[in-house]
Amino acid sequence: MRYDVKDLSLASEGELRVEWADRFMPVLRLIRERFEREKPLKGVRIGACLHVTTETANLMRTLKAGGAEVALCASNPLSTQDDVAAYLVERCGVPVFAIKGEDRETYYKHIHSVLDTEPMITMDDGADLVSTLHSERRELLGKVIGGTEETTTGVIRLRSMAQKGVLAYPIIAVNDAKTKHLFDNRYGTGQSTIDGIIRATNVLLAGTNFVVCGYGWCGRGVAMRARGMGANVIVTEVDPIRALEAVMDGFRVMPMAEAAEIGDIFVTLTGDINVIREEHFKVMKDGAIVCNSGHFNVEIDIPALERMSVKKRRIRRFVDEYTLKDGRRIYLLGEGRLINLSAAEGHPASVMDMSFANQALSIEFIVKNADKLEKRVHPVPEEIDREVARLKLRALGVRIDELTEEQKRYLESWEMGT
Repeated sequence: MRYDVKDLSLASEGELRVEWADRFMPVLRLIRERFEREKPLKGVRIGACLHVTTETANLMRTLKAGGAEVALCASNPLSTQDDVAAYLVERCGVPVFAIKGEDRETYYKHIHSVLDTEPMITMDDGADLVSTLHSERRELLGKVIGGTEETTTGVIRLRSMAQKGVLAYPIIAVNDAKTKHLFDNRYGTGQSTIDGIIRATNVLLAGTNFVVCGYGWCGRGVAMRARGMGANVIVTEVDPIRALEAVMDGFRVMPMAEAAEIGDIFVTLTGDINVIREEHFKVMKDGAIVCNSGHFNVEIDIPALERMSVKKRRIRRFVDEYTLKDGRRIYLLGEGRLINLSAAEGHPASVMDMSFANQALSIEFIVKNADKLEKRVHPVPEEIDREVARLKLRALGVRIDELTEEQKRYLESWEMGT
């Protein structure tokens, strides 16, 4: 078996951490038990480009239980947990190609290693696997029957491909499932981003001016959690509806040009490029902290910061200090990559439980329905979304009401009124 991980001797440590995560993933565990019995993925080759974390390990275990052959690479150079990668290779027999801190060349070499397994289904987190497949490994496209995408950023890229007529196979937008973005993006990103900032810096958030760039579901989660920690939260947005919602939620909203002058901590979560740029660095306070929790490290114009600086040093493990010509210092966290994964452990297992349950069930759906799906981005089927919610409630010991027959008839009729 081919693989490329840091150190196989870390497997025992990884196994314990994966076991701990599994305790908080009851929905995925129920799916794994059914997959073990039914083998709905028997003989299916899956190529996955995901954050290599304890939660992802439990997803890989579930897919293997269903009979799939799985190969895994990292979807971000800094998000790999090396002990988990070792565990998957050593104890689970999963070919993993991922090393925390790998350079860009190695990152793409690992993507090609996964594509070398000739996957029938792709699982992506940011669409780098899909884009590489379409641009550099087109000879493999005929073998692929479908795929899934986990992130907002990836879905944006894939919809662009579909609109331009270049997407060669159907992909399910797992990110858009209600049991994914309403929970994973909001509560998972909200908590883990704050966790990453605190682990990297050990700063006190209370009393700071905390600037959240983007008020999508991830931005909402971070803003909510930062306010809970006592920060004075400022939101920047380009969408008038989201900006209005932020105002109604009690946050200050202003352009980045104004926020840059008063912010102490900045977090980008937009999925776009150069949200924080040279003109913003020029007016920031001495000691401003800048980080990103969007998928790619392009949201902060790091090349501009490099050009403006006369000195750079790594002052803490995940903190680079840039000294500008006028003596001001700006601190960039995690090299501008996902701060919740570069400096922390990513989302809590209990929220990834729902996201990865959607992944597993969407893969099963593709295997059963690939020949009926058009070559475009599809929503997660409503029945899967609801099943994940039902299983999660059951695991939490929560019961809910059901409609009476009278209520069902009322909702289905047009004759009945007041």
